Amino acid sequence: MTEPKLSLRGVGKSFDGKEVLRAVDLEVGNHEVVCLIGPSGSGKSTLLKCINLLVPIDRGEIVLDGVTVTQRGVNPNTVRHTMGIVFQAFNLFPHMRVIDNVTLGPRKVQGVPRAEAERAAWVLLERFGLVDKAREYPDRLSGGQQQRVAIVRALASKPSLMLLDEVTSALDPELVGEVLAVIRDLKGEGMTMVIATHEMGFARDVADRVCFLDAGVVLEQGPPAEIFTRQQHPRTRQFLERIMEAGRL
Repeated sequence: MTEPKLSLRGVGKSFDGKEVLRAVDLEVGNHEVVCLIGPSGSGKSTLLKCINLLVPIDRGEIVLDGVTVTQRGVNPNTVRHTMGIVFQAFNLFPHMRVIDNVTLGPRKVQGVPRAEAERAAWVLLERFGLVDKAREYPDRLSGGQQQRVAIVRALASKPSLMLLDEVTSALDPELVGEVLAVIRDLKGEGMTMVIATHEMGFARDVADRVCFLDAGVVLEQGPPAEIFTRQQHPRTRQFLERIMEAGRL
């Protein structure tokens, strides 16, 4: 049996005595796209931050490429070199041009020479239709363009795993499509991804597996066709019925 790319085993996390994640078990295979869905406050964003080791877990373990990355002595910065994370708020450096935002990580963290980092950055910017924005500052870009730059910046470090946290939530509806198109392209190239999303139609179309979280627990998971049409758990059914009533699926 092929070892999964990522395994979460009994992962738990509390903040100020409130349990946000409760014994989460999750496996993600190489080249698999897993979408996390669920109500606000269900633990989706916290789960991604735990995977990226931005938030230390209280219980359980996280295994990446066969290595338990949550064990004592593991350098979180070294682990983060292998994964990219993109948040809904873009988090671009406003005082840096696009090209400098994209090359900062490879240059400062991975020690890539500036010329080499910029060559790779130009290739990525070309690929995602952003070459003409390379010398611009973030405030001169639309929200969709800023989010595409944030994704390009994450890709510049050549990750083998991408974590995407509600990357369309801060966008105007007409800009959502251009960001989702980028993610579809990444799926087509075989990128392993864990995506927290409120875009149910997108999750149905792009995910290999959908996981429904509620109150810090993975209540149900399976192929999109199963989760969206033949729910087993009453809470999953209730959530998706409300989504459909709101016209979002």
